[in-house]
Amino acid sequence: MKRLRRLLTPLLIAALVLGSLPAMATPGTALSDLIATTAALDAQGAQRDRAKIRDILAREDVRQQLLLQGVSPRQVEDRVAALSDAEAREMAERLDQLPAGASVVGALFAVFVILLVTDILGLTDVYPFTR
Repeated sequence: MKRLRRLLTPLLIAALVLGSLPAMATPGTALSDLIATTAALDAQGAQRDRAKIRDILAREDVRQQLLLQGVSPRQVEDRVAALSDAEAREMAERLDQLPAGASVVGALFAVFVILLVTDILGLTDVYPFTR
Protein backbone atom coordinates (compact mmCIF):
# COMPACT_ATOMS: atom_id res chain seq x y z
CA MET A 1 0.00 0.00 0.00
CA LYS A 2 2.83 2.37 0.87
CA ARG A 3 4.52 1.59 -2.38
CA LEU A 4 1.32 2.38 -4.34
CA ARG A 5 0.92 5.64 -2.43
CA ARG A 6 4.54 6.62 -3.19
CA LEU A 7 3.94 6.02 -6.89
CA LEU A 8 0.56 7.75 -7.10
CA THR A 9 1.33 10.82 -4.99
CA PRO A 10 3.85 12.40 -7.41
CA LEU A 11 1.68 11.50 -10.36
CA LEU A 12 -1.38 13.16 -8.79
CA ILE A 13 0.62 16.27 -7.86
CA ALA A 14 2.04 16.51 -11.39
CA ALA A 15 -1.43 16.03 -12.91
CA LEU A 16 -2.93 18.77 -10.71
CA VAL A 17 -0.11 21.22 -11.44
CA LEU A 18 -0.15 20.58 -15.17
CA GLY A 19 -3.94 20.68 -15.25
CA SER A 20 -4.08 24.09 -13.60
CA LEU A 21 -1.37 25.72 -15.73
CA PRO A 22 -3.51 26.40 -18.82
CA ALA A 23 -6.13 28.15 -16.71
CA MET A 24 -3.54 30.47 -15.17
CA ALA A 25 -1.56 31.06 -18.35
CA THR A 26 -4.36 32.22 -20.63
CA PRO A 27 -4.06 35.95 -21.35
CA GLY A 28 -7.09 38.18 -21.04
CA THR A 29 -8.62 36.50 -18.02
CA ALA A 30 -9.63 38.04 -14.72
CA LEU A 31 -6.56 40.23 -14.25
CA SER A 32 -7.11 42.15 -17.48
CA ASP A 33 -10.68 42.97 -16.44
CA LEU A 34 -9.48 44.98 -13.46
CA ILE A 35 -9.31 48.74 -13.77
CA ALA A 36 -7.29 51.13 -11.71
CA THR A 37 -8.98 53.27 -9.07
CA THR A 38 -7.81 56.45 -10.78
CA ALA A 39 -9.40 55.36 -14.06
CA ALA A 40 -12.71 54.73 -12.30
CA LEU A 41 -12.54 58.08 -10.53
CA ASP A 42 -11.65 59.88 -13.77
CA ALA A 43 -14.64 58.30 -15.49
CA GLN A 44 -16.94 59.39 -12.67
CA GLY A 45 -15.45 62.89 -12.75
CA ALA A 46 -16.01 63.17 -16.50
CA GLN A 47 -19.64 62.10 -16.11
CA ARG A 48 -20.10 64.64 -13.33
CA ASP A 49 -18.55 67.41 -15.46
CA ARG A 50 -20.83 66.60 -18.40
CA ALA A 51 -23.85 66.54 -16.08
CA LYS A 52 -22.91 69.97 -14.73
CA ILE A 53 -22.61 71.36 -18.27
CA ARG A 54 -25.95 69.82 -19.28
CA ASP A 55 -27.64 71.26 -16.19
CA ILE A 56 -26.53 74.77 -17.09
CA LEU A 57 -27.43 74.35 -20.75
CA ALA A 58 -30.87 73.01 -19.79
CA ARG A 59 -31.82 76.33 -18.20
CA GLU A 60 -34.39 78.26 -20.18
CA ASP A 61 -32.44 81.54 -20.21
CA VAL A 62 -29.37 79.79 -21.60
CA ARG A 63 -31.45 78.08 -24.29
CA GLN A 64 -32.97 81.42 -25.29
CA GLN A 65 -29.54 83.01 -25.63
CA LEU A 66 -28.31 80.11 -27.72
CA LEU A 67 -31.32 80.42 -30.02
CA LEU A 68 -30.69 84.17 -30.33
CA GLN A 69 -27.15 83.38 -31.49
CA GLY A 70 -28.49 80.89 -34.04
CA VAL A 71 -27.40 77.70 -32.30
CA SER A 72 -29.96 74.96 -31.81
CA PRO A 73 -30.04 73.20 -28.43
CA ARG A 74 -29.68 69.86 -30.21
CA GLN A 75 -26.34 70.94 -31.71
CA VAL A 76 -25.13 72.01 -28.29
CA GLU A 77 -26.15 68.67 -26.75
CA ASP A 78 -24.31 66.84 -29.52
CA ARG A 79 -21.19 68.94 -28.94
CA VAL A 80 -21.27 68.33 -25.19
CA ALA A 81 -21.56 64.61 -25.83
CA ALA A 82 -18.58 64.79 -28.21
CA LEU A 83 -16.31 66.63 -25.77
CA SER A 84 -13.26 64.78 -24.58
CA ASP A 85 -12.89 64.24 -20.84
CA ALA A 86 -10.25 66.97 -20.61
CA GLU A 87 -12.42 69.47 -22.48
CA ALA A 88 -15.43 68.67 -20.29
CA ARG A 89 -13.31 69.10 -17.16
CA GLU A 90 -11.96 72.43 -18.38
CA MET A 91 -15.41 73.71 -19.29
CA ALA A 92 -16.86 72.61 -15.92
CA GLU A 93 -13.99 74.34 -14.12
CA ARG A 94 -14.63 77.54 -16.04
CA LEU A 95 -18.30 77.36 -15.16
CA ASP A 96 -17.39 76.94 -11.48
CA GLN A 97 -15.11 79.98 -11.56
CA LEU A 98 -17.70 82.33 -13.01
CA PRO A 99 -19.40 84.83 -10.72
CA ALA A 100 -23.00 84.04 -9.82
CA GLY A 101 -24.55 86.81 -11.92
CA ALA A 102 -22.45 86.18 -14.99
CA SER A 103 -22.90 82.44 -15.22
CA VAL A 104 -25.26 82.63 -18.19
CA VAL A 105 -23.01 84.92 -20.18
CA GLY A 106 -19.92 82.94 -19.25
CA ALA A 107 -21.57 79.64 -20.09
CA LEU A 108 -22.71 80.99 -23.43
CA PHE A 109 -19.25 82.33 -24.12
CA ALA A 110 -17.68 78.97 -23.27
CA VAL A 111 -20.14 77.14 -25.52
CA PHE A 112 -19.56 79.69 -28.28
CA VAL A 113 -15.78 79.26 -28.07
CA ILE A 114 -16.00 75.46 -28.08
CA LEU A 115 -18.37 75.49 -31.04
CA LEU A 116 -16.16 78.01 -32.83
CA VAL A 117 -13.03 75.91 -32.33
CA THR A 118 -14.75 72.72 -33.48
CA ASP A 119 -16.17 74.61 -36.46
CA ILE A 120 -12.73 75.90 -37.45
CA LEU A 121 -11.34 72.38 -37.17
CA GLY A 122 -14.11 71.19 -39.49
CA LEU A 123 -15.80 68.94 -36.94
CA THR A 124 -19.08 70.90 -36.96
CA ASP A 125 -20.97 73.18 -39.29
CA VAL A 126 -22.56 75.75 -36.99
CA TYR A 127 -21.12 79.13 -38.00
CA PRO A 128 -20.97 80.03 -41.69
CA PHE A 129 -18.26 82.69 -41.16
CA THR A 130 -15.58 80.08 -40.35
CA ARG A 131 -15.27 78.82 -43.92
